[in-house]
Amino acid sequence: MDVKELRDCTNERLDELEKTLRRQLFDARIKNYTNQLDDTASIRAARRDLARVKTILNERVGTAEAA
Repeated sequence: MDVKELRDCTNERLDELEKTLRRQLFDARIKNYTNQLDDTASIRAARRDLARVKTILNERVGTAEAA
């Protein structure tokens, strides 16, 4: 995901995206554990995308509290 795209999203959309990414990460970890995952880099990508979403959400909460 591109950071610009994420910053243009609403908070509700980012919340939905966070839930989706958490589920994808969980599924990828389970598949990796059972040796069904071919692309292990997808775990890293999902973890980083989740971190980007959470960072943007936290920035928005911080600016809302400061105002």
